[in-house]
Amino acid sequence: MADTGLLERGDRREIDLDRAFAALADPTRRAIVSRLAEGECSVNQLAAPFAISLPAISRHLKVLEQAGLISRGRDAQRRPCRLRLDALDAMGRYVVHTRSAWEQRLDRLEQFLATDPTAGDHGDAEPRTDTPSKGTPS
Repeated sequence: MADTGLLERGDRREIDLDRAFAALADPTRRAIVSRLAEGECSVNQLAAPFAISLPAISRHLKVLEQAGLISRGRDAQRRPCRLRLDALDAMGRYVVHTRSAWEQRLDRLEQFLATDPTAGDHGDAEPRTDTPSKGTPS
């Protein structure tokens, strides 16, 4: 895969998926990540569309950086932020693996239900009498 220059290839350390997904649970941080997908930005550029303070944006950036999703450089007075490709790759691999595992499970269930004529057949079951019906005092 060619490096587009929009994402930084970080070191190959393990990505903490719990921390990365937790960081993305916040809508402001997801919006920041979406903006960084277009290219690197300064903190002021990232803060512009939000009605929150610069210190609040900095706290969001700190969470994203600690999760390994972004990196911040230094260019004179400017601190450009960029996405880390390795973190996004690790998250993508996890999602693909999990989806594949569930698809295999559902395929096996579908095969089982197709071959076992009694699977899922509850048509002759007696109605339960151990729960009170509506309007009946318990």
